[in-house]
Amino acid sequence: MIVTVTLNPALDLTYTVDALVPHATHRVQRVAERAGGKGLNVAAVLHALGEPVLAAGLLGGATGAAVRAKVDTPHSFTPIGAETRRTVTVVDDIDATGLWEPGPVVTGEEWAAFQEHYLGLVKDAEVIVLSGSLPQGLPDDAYAVLIRLARRHHCRSVLDTSGAALGRGAAAGPDVVKPNAKELAALQSPTTAAVVESHGPDGLIARTPQGSWRAAPPEVVTGNPTGAGDACAAALARGLRDGTPWPELLADAVALAAAAVKAPVAGEIDINHYRATRERVHVQPHR
Repeated sequence: MIVTVTLNPALDLTYTVDALVPHATHRVQRVAERAGGKGLNVAAVLHALGEPVLAAGLLGGATGAAVRAKVDTPHSFTPIGAETRRTVTVVDDIDATGLWEPGPVVTGEEWAAFQEHYLGLVKDAEVIVLSGSLPQGLPDDAYAVLIRLARRHHCRSVLDTSGAALGRGAAAGPDVVKPNAKELAALQSPTTAAVVESHGPDGLIARTPQGSWRAAPPEVVTGNPTGAGDACAAALARGLRDGTPWPELLADAVALAAAAVKAPVAGEIDINHYRATRERVHVQPHR
């Protein structure tokens, strides 16, 4: 089983418009409301692929209750007192613009309660995916703590975050870290992890103990890129669980990310696009 952890989830609102014009009034064509947060998107993609997955994290208040009601995957959340955040994504024919509310303040007692719950989850998990930002109140080494706990129980881990949480987490020795190019440039801490660097529409560069590769999609895909990185993380977790060779794993990750761009909402994939793209991804050694 794969467990995804979302410490700062959100009620995700997506507005679709013809074209986003600054300082203008827009008529929204479609409104989608769903459970959001990077780890929940990873769980949704894995669930759509038929993979056994459990979503965990922190939820609070009326917004947290709304998020829980919209989670379609098996889940096990830890309650907090503060209100879960909301996010708004405005999508047009070219790209997407995101508006993110700050997360809730999590108390020390709530963090301790989550760690106790998490220990029970890692005992039954093969891979843990730790995704997204940290809410206010949690220390910068929160993911590092969870990575060490997972390793103690022989559970592998994928880390997808940024800033200080990425630096501290990468130094704790996860199996895979998934930064983008900007995040990797800011990463000062050494890591023993395989590093899968995202280059957006240009694909991925992976530097692993087994070698380095570049994987690129066969063509540029337009749509909503919001959930592409989460689909990539889902593929990495599945491949890590199955022991998939890196070139094959990276091709899968690029195809799944492209399929997420083609879907209108983060956490969804265009399964037909995924199948059509999978065998056409270009993977080659990289220095």
